[in-house]
Amino acid sequence: MRRAGGVRARAAVGEVTVGGMGVLLLTGNASDAVGRRPVLSWGLGCAAASAVCFLCATALGWLYAGRLLSGLSAGLFTGAATAYVLELAPPGGASRATFVATAANMGGLGCGPLLAGVLAQYAEWPLYLPFVVHLALVACSATVLLRLPETVRERRPLNTVRPQRPSLPPRVRAVFGPAAAASFVGFALFGVFTSVSPAFLSQSLNVHNHAVSGLVVALAFFASTIGQLAVGRVGVSRSLPLGCAALLAGLALLAGALRWDLLPLVVLSAVVGGAGQGMSFRGALSAVAATSEADRRAAVISALFVVAYAGISVPVIGVGVLAETIGLEGAGLVFIACMALLVSTAGVYLLRRPVPATQAGGVR
Repeated sequence: MRRAGGVRARAAVGEVTVGGMGVLLLTGNASDAVGRRPVLSWGLGCAAASAVCFLCATALGWLYAGRLLSGLSAGLFTGAATAYVLELAPPGGASRATFVATAANMGGLGCGPLLAGVLAQYAEWPLYLPFVVHLALVACSATVLLRLPETVRERRPLNTVRPQRPSLPPRVRAVFGPAAAASFVGFALFGVFTSVSPAFLSQSLNVHNHAVSGLVVALAFFASTIGQLAVGRVGVSRSLPLGCAALLAGLALLAGALRWDLLPLVVLSAVVGGAGQGMSFRGALSAVAATSEADRRAAVISALFVVAYAGISVPVIGVGVLAETIGLEGAGLVFIACMALLVSTAGVYLLRRPVPATQAGGVR
């Protein structure tokens, strides 16, 4: 009964995250109009409100509200902040700026479970202290934001911003398809991993140390940052199919870990799959940003992140639903099989139709 309740909760959280990303897809162009700093300020406000909801949570409704605000915050940050970093980069620094933007995203996702696990295991008030720390980090971020210049020169009033339909400029469409497929698969691996591995470590491997569980999940995100460093050496065009190959290997390792209850395979799947995600995602972001016009860049990047975050959310829902009928390990294997088919298809497509090097070189 406890496990069934847990998987239902994970499914509910995933549904809230998907809903938040869907809303953000309609307003991903806001920072192109009103400026990067105002949108980032709204994102910080949503992040702070999310932490307050979790601190005050006494029922499931508080958790729904906190996750919704967290999703809104993430969506507001990703498109605007990524475009902001690219625009603040000095001439010739587009490649390094892309790495900084994606590494910060993956590093933050990795530090979250690691910090929460350490605090839950070794500090007092495990249900409160992580969110207090989060509020402190939001305050520090707001202080930094106040010192940064605005990069949008021709700003328009907020009332001129209209919800956008999911559409892409013609020059971006040919690049966006394969880039989005690679991004979805990479984040889907993270979704399977983060939704399955903590419960799997506890139930099947008898690992009850929260810090260890947080570290195993964080390894996948930290490996993503390392994988992004390889893109500069192999190039964007080759990093996309190579990243898909590494993702397939990571999925195979995770399937083996679930089948034979082996902790070393869990760790290897995190490292190999995370590195593949980093290569494919940085390559995808570079290709999409390079083909986007300046006044549409945040909107296009937001669309890419929505596809990516759909990948990290859908497995949480699916695992939560399937685990009630076929068990946690069976649910994980089903989704690993689905993601393996998808990543194989994306990899073959990218080998046959690679992203042109002239389109993947950097932000124009």
